[in-house]
Amino acid sequence: MLNFNEYFDRQVCSIAFANAEGNATVGVMEAGEYEFGTSCTEYLTVVSGALNVLLPGESEWKTFGKGETFTVPANVRFKVAAGEQTAYVCFYC
Repeated sequence: MLNFNEYFDRQVCSIAFANAEGNATVGVMEAGEYEFGTSCTEYLTVVSGALNVLLPGESEWKTFGKGETFTVPANVRFKVAAGEQTAYVCFYC
């Protein structure tokens, strides 16, 4: 079953699904800065565009472009910033 998610006044939208590989969301972010929380480990891959990411415990933002993946631990908050519409896929527990 597909579930549609909207965050930040529809500035971030995703479709969630589950298959043999596990749970995932495929989404798009409008340009802007956002803060998210995790309940389990998440693996995010940029599909189009780029994301600047501030991971927990880090003091510097890191940029991830098309095809690059970053990991966010469980039970933390992290920030992302997109300079343009950016697409991603996120695999999680």
